[in-house]
Parts: sequence; structure tokens; C-alpha cells
Amino acid sequence: MAQRKPRVRKAFPTTGAQAEVSEARKQPRRWLINNPIFRLFTPIFRIIAKVLRWLAPRYFVNAFREVRLVTWPNRRETVRLTVAVFIFAIVFGGLVAVVDKGLDKIFKDVILR
Repeated sequence: MAQRKPRVRKAFPTTGAQAEVSEARKQPRRWLINNPIFRLFTPIFRIIAKVLRWLAPRYFVNAFREVRLVTWPNRRETVRLTVAVFIFAIVFGGLVAVVDKGLDKIFKDVILR
């Protein structure tokens, strides 16, 4: 049985064409940097981010992190739950209308007589 060679992790190349490729990967995308909209809004977004970090209490930061951890329902569950909410709203609205009509009739017949 032949012996296997141990797996050796390759280090990043420091010379040659592969080094140039790895350095190119580190550089930001040129089309994005040269985009005039990106150039216009990047400083504005940085300023807004600094102000919000200064103004926003830790509660909001933690709440945002918590929302990112939520497992959101898929489309089928969303439709099913939305239909359930509409049905509940219609039934509850009908119940309130019946109670309102009954109390109105009692008020007019008994109290305003």
C-alpha cells in the first residue's frame, strides 16, 4: 500500500504572477470607485453612520442585531398568516358591529324613551 503525502497548506505567493493576482483581489473594484454617485454619497453615508452611532442608544443597535437573527417566514406561510389576519379582522369587525347595534337599540328603547 502506497503512503499518502501529508496535506500542506500553501502560503500566499510573494513573487511572480500569482502575487500580482492576489494583490489585485485586495484592491477595491475600480468601476465602483469611479462611479460618480458612489463618490458623491460615500462621504455622506460615513457622516450619517458616525452620527447615528453617536446618537443611537445600545438598545437600538442590539434590537437591530436581534432582528437580523430572526427566521422570517417563507411566501406560503406569509400568505396563510395574512389570510388568517384578514379573516380575524372581518369576524371581529362583525362582532363589534353586532354589539354596537344591540347597545344602540337598547339605549334608544330603554333610556331615551
